[in-house]
Amino acid sequence: MKYDYIIIGGGIVGLSTGYSIMKKYPNVKLLLLEKENEWATHQTGRNSGVIHSGIYYKPGSLKARFARSGGEKLIQFCNENEIEYDICGKIIVATDVNELDELEKLYKRGLDNGLQLEKINKEQMLEIEPNVNGIQAIKVPAAGIVDYKEVSKAFANFILTSGGDIKTGTIVEEIHENDKEISVGTNKGTFYGKKLINCAGLFSDRVAKLAGVNPKMKIIPFRGEYFKLKESKSHLVKNLIYPVPDPKFPFLGVHLTRMTNGEIHAGPNAVLALKREGYKKTDFNLYDMYDVLTYPAFWKIAKQNMKYGMGEMYRSINKNKFLESLRKLVPSLEKDDLVEADSGVRAQALTMDGKLIDDFMIIKGKRSIHVCNAPSPAATASIAIGEEIVSYIENTDLAAV
Repeated sequence: MKYDYIIIGGGIVGLSTGYSIMKKYPNVKLLLLEKENEWATHQTGRNSGVIHSGIYYKPGSLKARFARSGGEKLIQFCNENEIEYDICGKIIVATDVNELDELEKLYKRGLDNGLQLEKINKEQMLEIEPNVNGIQAIKVPAAGIVDYKEVSKAFANFILTSGGDIKTGTIVEEIHENDKEISVGTNKGTFYGKKLINCAGLFSDRVAKLAGVNPKMKIIPFRGEYFKLKESKSHLVKNLIYPVPDPKFPFLGVHLTRMTNGEIHAGPNAVLALKREGYKKTDFNLYDMYDVLTYPAFWKIAKQNMKYGMGEMYRSINKNKFLESLRKLVPSLEKDDLVEADSGVRAQALTMDGKLIDDFMIIKGKRSIHVCNAPSPAATASIAIGEEIVSYIENTDLAAV
């Protein structure tokens, strides 16, 4: 069977793209390929479940635009599909005077992004989070929580009930393109389509190269390691407590997050993963490590950020150090309050000149579109990203059939 669109990747971005295409063009023939036996098993299924407001991102960037518009569309989608969510708000906390300048910059950035924010003092913080430590904070009412696997399931159901195909356990091995079509060779046969959309997450750069597109970047996997609070200490955190992030890095720092099941997750720290899907400290893949260690740009950024990286590695192996970061926010936490939780791996794009890409990155090929950098807040922004890909299709030689 020949398809109009073939999507590679069954995470939330691939599924939302399929949803957006079939919602606008219900008669197209669409195929989504996922290498795992179910969808949303990697970045989507292992994130913190936060509905981001867009406060952190550079005004005018795709992240800033899509976090806000995507969050609104996500909430509407959840309402339409009876998916549980909670717009509980969060606070971003300065724990000492050295963080006040960055907090102020963050506040102004949020206002520039059109958000309704409030600066609050210690007493106001304690009304929201009675166990928090800080001298000043930003209250972000628009932040919330949701189960993104449930959202992904609803996207998949829409695709299937609209006549689309989803094939799991299907590993892409080769891609060939000519003037009329694209062929995708897999472990379960070859599929043919008029257009290809690459939403392969941790493997998006390799899929782009299979399609003959040089993304001029490489995915560097960073493992985010989490703990959760034991049930008897869950009351210490009401909703979402974040630190002031370091502006030099695309990570938000160790924070405390209530999940939709009531658990409180703490983390993550960010360490280089020795495997692209390396969720355990002992996971190792020789090819993945060779790919990183022979990339000159990696050594450039490693040299520039050696102190930061060593600190993250030390916190990875030392629970007391991890606890120290958390106690800056909630001083009453003890070591025995922390139970090891599942880790995630962030697909972070690094350019050939050694720069971490801080925005979503979408590259157009001749008959293909490649989403090559879609870390947080991609889950929040997933519907907006899918709609953007539809607009790319409409406004290029990939025009919809």
